[in-house]
Amino acid sequence: MPKLKTKSSTKRRFRLTATGKLRMNPAYKRHFLRRRPQKMKRKARGTTLLAAVDVKMVRRFMPYA
Repeated sequence: MPKLKTKSSTKRRFRLTATGKLRMNPAYKRHFLRRRPQKMKRKARGTTLLAAVDVKMVRRFMPYA
């Protein structure tokens, strides 16, 4: 079997935690921030864990992680 490639966008957007969960940056924090509520901008600060239903799809693009 040949080696499987990791999707380039996936390795930029997601990191694994020590327990194997996926860490990500929240969306909608790049531009047009003046029309976003302050509460939304505050919640998007830092990193969050990816939802459990999405982990299966993302792990498919990271075969050796």
